[in-house]
Amino acid sequence: MPISPSSSAQAARESVAQRLREIRLDAGISGSELAARCGWSHPKTYRIEGARTPPSTDDIRRWCETCGVTDLAPDIIAQSRNAESMYVEWRRKLRSGLKQLQQSYVPLFKSTRVFRVYSPTLVPGLLQTEGYAMGLLSTITKFRDIPNDVAGAVAARLERSRVLHEPGHRFVLVVEEAALRHQVADAEAMAAQLGYLLTAGALPSVSLGVIPMDTPGRPMWPVETFHMYDDTLVSVEILSARVTVTQPSDIAVYADAFERLRSMAVYGAEARALIVKAIEFLT
Repeated sequence: MPISPSSSAQAARESVAQRLREIRLDAGISGSELAARCGWSHPKTYRIEGARTPPSTDDIRRWCETCGVTDLAPDIIAQSRNAESMYVEWRRKLRSGLKQLQQSYVPLFKSTRVFRVYSPTLVPGLLQTEGYAMGLLSTITKFRDIPNDVAGAVAARLERSRVLHEPGHRFVLVVEEAALRHQVADAEAMAAQLGYLLTAGALPSVSLGVIPMDTPGRPMWPVETFHMYDDTLVSVEILSARVTVTQPSDIAVYADAFERLRSMAVYGAEARALIVKAIEFLT
């Protein structure tokens, strides 16, 4: 089953901490001795080894130099930076508004050949209409108390979604039926959004599956929204952060979860029937 995003990020930090601890033990140096040689307090050594305090670049260089493995420092520094970049606070990313965040994904979208998206609560961004996106991004802006650039953000999101019509890409999208029912915009915008799903789901490059709410004996429960970009990167969305997963073993976990979720979905006429049912529910 998928590990939680925060656990995935913490596991990466712990891997760095464990590597530093092994280097110290291999050098036959005690924690207090390493602290004295590096010029910091004894507790700092154990906070770093316990993954409670992330080491700075200078900390790693001093650590490796003290243990006689200076050549390992660049690799561990890169590993540590990757661990810290896995967990990015939304507030820091959204400080300048939503438009820039939408635009930041364009290079990744251009380079990705196979998109796999699972969403339990919302229509995936790639398939959002203007009205739906306007309602959703307006709510996010208010909740986050960030600069209001919703109009620009919506335009950027729609522009980004043009990748659906560009050759060389394939989109495998799975949503829970509940995602069709959550009214993040007014009834008119919701009806337009659901109507667009009927059209977009018929595109040759798009596979749109819907997991019925009454699916019995589910082999996979609803989990957090996640996007897979080929087999190299997974982006996981939680309320306070976006977590980027790049380790092959973690990506494999999400790939397995996606296949289980995909196997529960219905497609074609059955999926369209659920969408039509959701439209009728609006009236």
